[in-house]
Amino acid sequence: MEDYRAPLTDMKFIIEEWLQAPAAWSKSTEYSDIDISITAQVLEEAEKFVAGVLAPLNASGDAEGCSFQEGEVHAPKGFPEAYSQYVEGGWPTMACEVDDGGQGLPHLLSAAVSEMFFSCNHAWAMYTGIAHGAYECLRTHGSAELRDIYLPGIVSGTTLPTMCLTEPQAGSDVGLLRAKAEPQLDGSYSLSGSKIFISGAEHDLSDNIVHLVLARLPDAPKGTRGISLFLVPKFIETESGRTKNNVVCTGIEEKMGIHGSPTCSLSFEGAKGWLIGAEHAGLSAMFVMMNSARLHVGLQGLGHAQRAMQLAKAYAMERRQMRAVTKPEGELGIGPDVIVHHPIIRRSLLEMQALIEGMRAIGYWTAHSLDMKSMSTDSLECQRLEVRVGLLTPVIKSFFSEQGFKVSSQALQVFGGYGYIKEYGIEQIVRDSRVVMLYEGTNEIQANDLLVRKVYGDGAVGLKDLIAEILTELNGEDFYGYVHLVNSAASRLLKVTELLLASKDAERAYRIAKEFLNALALLLIGYSWAKTIKLGRGRSDDFWVSKLNCAKVYFTYVWPELDRNLNVIADSADNLPFLA
Repeated sequence: MEDYRAPLTDMKFIIEEWLQAPAAWSKSTEYSDIDISITAQVLEEAEKFVAGVLAPLNASGDAEGCSFQEGEVHAPKGFPEAYSQYVEGGWPTMACEVDDGGQGLPHLLSAAVSEMFFSCNHAWAMYTGIAHGAYECLRTHGSAELRDIYLPGIVSGTTLPTMCLTEPQAGSDVGLLRAKAEPQLDGSYSLSGSKIFISGAEHDLSDNIVHLVLARLPDAPKGTRGISLFLVPKFIETESGRTKNNVVCTGIEEKMGIHGSPTCSLSFEGAKGWLIGAEHAGLSAMFVMMNSARLHVGLQGLGHAQRAMQLAKAYAMERRQMRAVTKPEGELGIGPDVIVHHPIIRRSLLEMQALIEGMRAIGYWTAHSLDMKSMSTDSLECQRLEVRVGLLTPVIKSFFSEQGFKVSSQALQVFGGYGYIKEYGIEQIVRDSRVVMLYEGTNEIQANDLLVRKVYGDGAVGLKDLIAEILTELNGEDFYGYVHLVNSAASRLLKVTELLLASKDAERAYRIAKEFLNALALLLIGYSWAKTIKLGRGRSDDFWVSKLNCAKVYFTYVWPELDRNLNVIADSADNLPFLA
């Protein structure tokens, strides 16, 4: 299998040129000492860690899986040792505040490092996946006492958090959950109930595990307004020592993929916990964590796509088959019968690359927007950036995860029959990538969130502002006509949005929310390529030739899908029939 190599050149280009992040950091108080050299150092050290430590454990962890016995879960061989190296390297502290013991690095760098982790070993990275979101949740809503006790462990990595939301009868409809929390005389709460599908709820990597649990107080109203959030540790530290809390792992799931990550069922049997935030306001507190988690879930899809393309490209450069119709002039150093010369293989690889590099720009832009929000002292600008991130987050979670699976499947096709066997590693990526479309809110829920809650919610004001910003930035010389394409598509998207806003059909938005999200995603990626080509005008080195080729492929072969989505939206006036 081809060794992992991080796309450092493209990562640095997006951070330094496409976003011009170091220039923005230099004007802030939080990140003023972070420059291009530090960015390069962080990315290069991350590549060494993931390539040297995590990648070699990916296939073995998948084959071995997790073991469960008498309430205890053991991760695959090598996973705990890799986690110790992760902690020793200071990786958990990256984007945490200096006052909390963190390094205070930008979310943008954390996003780039996360992409590498998920590229190399998705299952291992699941253990750490929500750590930063839990940190933000506890830091924002936790009491001073809870922060003092539990934040240091989460920041350092000696404690790993989980998010306990789902119950057997209440999946995405959290208003149906039944877990209960009874107030105790000492100010704590006694929690009872069951939770399922909890990633990393029991394992042997960290010293402690803290569960962030949604439950109902005795006087809670029905529905989502009656839900509170609690911190429930696996071990409780007291003056007399450590005691095991009444949280029991009752089993782990047998899954299609990410075998090295335990998906647990938990039973809370009078477990001791503490309230986070206000009573009956658990969802608003947990959404601090979920929004962070959804961005990083989107980066999982990006990581899968990147690794899948890398494997497919390496295979296509060495696999000998029938001679291609034409052989390009050049010095590839490979024979005319290598399959990369076949037009359909070249097109497939270039389509993958065009989507991946476009998604990377938009994903990093979102992370950088979070940094810009934290740096800004202008309340209106903070609000505008919050709305922008709110629009981009469901797009990234849904579209990136879908492309992670599609690109992985497309990459497997390059291998032919060999891709279907374990030896080449691509079939594991296909299996692992499929779950990303399901958890942290299915992609259908993300589409509804975007259109119904975000766009309808403010009458498309935020969407119009986002598109106006894009078009303003692209204003100027139109290379290859790409700016015109983006302008025209943006105009059409706004027109169908007005059509939807004026519709009296209550179901219509739900019928075409997926097409709306995909149309916006394709528009954003088109923007990323138009901006990239604008930045590269006059350059002719290999990097920019590759960029130009990818842009041409994107606008020729992928962009027409945007028209299809817009046509579906415009033609969606008729109600769907009910199934017989």
